[in-house]
Amino acid sequence: MKDKIVIDIETKNTFADVGGQEFIHKLEASFVGVYSYNQDKYLSFKEGEWDKLAPILQNASMIVGFSINRFDLPVLAKYFNFNLMAFPRLDLLEEVEMAYGNRVGLDILAQTNLGIGKTHHGLDAIRFYQEGNWAELESYCLQDVKVTKDLYEFVKKNNFLHIPRRYSGELIKVSINLREISMPATLF
Repeated sequence: MKDKIVIDIETKNTFADVGGQEFIHKLEASFVGVYSYNQDKYLSFKEGEWDKLAPILQNASMIVGFSINRFDLPVLAKYFNFNLMAFPRLDLLEEVEMAYGNRVGLDILAQTNLGIGKTHHGLDAIRFYQEGNWAELESYCLQDVKVTKDLYEFVKKNNFLHIPRRYSGELIKVSINLREISMPATLF
């Protein structure tokens, strides 16, 4: 049975290291966290374990994430011999941007709507990798997966998010109707 998954990745390097955002293909993944709805559990993959991640991605009826179309999937693309962008995807950042008109960070959305947030920033993940601190890297990445999953489920249930205005902090209730399209099991 096809599986809906939530994904987040961490990288070894930054855009500054590779010459800018136009060179996203030069970023290297260090860690990938996944939540599998079929298994009802969080899964972890370190660099060198992409062969274990591949069947999970290939079995996905839908890939859910935050900025996956602009970041996560383009970075991961070079590690697989199949097209990640061919899978049905739901990018929460794009949904927020379409409904609200601006991009809003995952941490702000999670704190405002769920009362939980991220534990670190992306640059911390690079430092954890460089230090060989896999436990902290895994913890950070899986917390981002959990926050993304919980935010996705919140929007799916309520069809809105509260978004604080940048300068006043005033909360705006923004309607969001997720466009979920899953891949029929017969296509693969």
